[in-house]
Amino acid sequence: MTWQEIHQFDQQLSLTINSWNSSFSDPIWAFLSEKLVWVPMYAAIIALLIWKLGWKKAGLLIIGTVLTIVCCDQFANLIKNAVCRIRPLHDEWMITNGVNVLEQGGGYSFFSAHAANSFGLAACTYYGLKKCLEGSQNLTDHKIVRFYGWFMYIWAALVGISRIFVGKHYLGDVIVGTLVGIGFGLALGWLSCYAVKRLLKR
Repeated sequence: MTWQEIHQFDQQLSLTINSWNSSFSDPIWAFLSEKLVWVPMYAAIIALLIWKLGWKKAGLLIIGTVLTIVCCDQFANLIKNAVCRIRPLHDEWMITNGVNVLEQGGGYSFFSAHAANSFGLAACTYYGLKKCLEGSQNLTDHKIVRFYGWFMYIWAALVGISRIFVGKHYLGDVIVGTLVGIGFGLALGWLSCYAVKRLLKR
C-alpha cells in the first residue's frame, strides 16, 4: 500500500468520524480541544502527586512529566515540518466532502501534538504514581491509582478524538500521536522512578 493510498483511506475514515457531529456534541469537542481549560486539572494532578508521594518524589515525577510534554511537542513539530501533511480543514478533498470545522489554524497535521501531549502526561504520571505506591499497604492508595489511570487515559483519548471533530487532524495523526505520547511517557516515567530510587538510597 502506497503513502497516497494510506492517506486516502485515512481521509475517508476521518471524514466518517468527523461527520458524527451535532449541535449538542460540537461544543463538547471544542471544549476538549482547548488547552487552558485544563489548567485546573493539571494543578489537581500536581496536588495529588505531592499528597501521595511527598515533595521530593513528586518533584522528580513532575520534572519527568514536563520533559515528556516538551519531547512530545518538539518531536511533533519536527515531524510536522518534515512530512508537511495538510490539515483536514485546508484539504480540498475534505472540504469538498463536507468536513465539519470547529477550530481554525495553520501549520501541518501529522502528527497530533494534542494527542501526544495528553497521552504522554497520562502515561508518565500514571506509571510514576503506580510504581511509587506499589508497595503501599493502604488499599485506598491502590484504588486511587486505578481510578487515576482510567480517568487519565479516557481523558487523553477524548482529547485525541476531539482533534478529528474540530477538523484539525486525521485519525492517523491521532493514532501516531497516541503511540508517541505513550512511548515518551513510559520512558520518562521510568527514568523518574529510577531517579526516585537513587534519591532514596542516599
